[in-house]
Amino acid sequence: MWCISALLLTDYRGDVLNNGQLSRIAGAPRWLFVLSVALVMSMAGALGIVRATNSQLENVNRVVIAKEVLSPASDGVENYLLVGSDSRATAHPDDPDYAVVGSEAASPGMRSDTMIVVSYNTKTSSVATMSIPRDLWVQIGDTSSHNKINAAYHKGADVLIRSVQRALNIPIHHYIDVNFSGFKKIVDAIGGVHICVAHASRDKATGFYIGKKACKLQNGQEALRYARSRHFEEKIDGEWVTDATGDVGRGARQRAFIAALVKDAAKYVIEHPLRAHTVMDAMTSAVSVDQNMSLLDLAHKLRPLGDGTSKSYALPVDSDMNNGTFVFRLNRDSQPVLAYFAGLSPVAPEK
Repeated sequence: MWCISALLLTDYRGDVLNNGQLSRIAGAPRWLFVLSVALVMSMAGALGIVRATNSQLENVNRVVIAKEVLSPASDGVENYLLVGSDSRATAHPDDPDYAVVGSEAASPGMRSDTMIVVSYNTKTSSVATMSIPRDLWVQIGDTSSHNKINAAYHKGADVLIRSVQRALNIPIHHYIDVNFSGFKKIVDAIGGVHICVAHASRDKATGFYIGKKACKLQNGQEALRYARSRHFEEKIDGEWVTDATGDVGRGARQRAFIAALVKDAAKYVIEHPLRAHTVMDAMTSAVSVDQNMSLLDLAHKLRPLGDGTSKSYALPVDSDMNNGTFVFRLNRDSQPVLAYFAGLSPVAPEK
């Protein structure tokens, strides 16, 4: 199985009730979404919002060391490596979720909590996402040493990018890093994100809980509990059942969450065009990107994530043990998926 066979969160949004009503974007036809974005951009231009937004985006933090290792332009494909950092450097004892996130002293250094490749097809304008398990066993950077790919991030964005390109044999053209605190700011800036679950769901370690099948609006703190969940449980036939897919299932939930975030963000800006600068403030303070990346260009290209036409893939891997440590290794089914993300195959793998 190359695509996620389980029901993704965005697949049932139109059928799940939110406090007795359909979620605020469920069932909206694609043409209405596109038209609305166009109208908002026209209004924004008339009000000078685009100019202000461009000015804000000039101040986004740039990851200079990424430039030397990013791939040159490829025919047909443009890949973005999206990394969620689990650094506790910005955690504050007064934060309501400080006990869950933890302190810099308890968990020093930088690790990647999330790694997702977002691929934009320059010929069809389609989008696909693929999660990279943190426990994938790879060669680190340009060295001959091996470790879990998560360890590469600790050595720097350039080492991580090189490790991903070498292990998966796909080009990485752009780099985006989002930190814990910034993640919450983005969600709160758009008034929350709808998290959809097919059953009552929880994670006792992070504090995530939704008590029934629903699409529930979550604030930044609640959304982070969901996105970081490693012990996800669903209540099925009266019994709490742990998600047996582990990091693979977690990756699937994170990809579905990103789609929901893009969708809700677009909806918020459409409804509140004069608050676009607030969203931009949250975004620019939360993310770090490579020197050549345009966030406005990226937002335009990611529209398929918001209208439900993007494809979502789990990287096909096998479980293994390496000197007593659990790891993932690529299996033979990964090749068609990776060929697609490398731009070598014009046809997406079948589900």
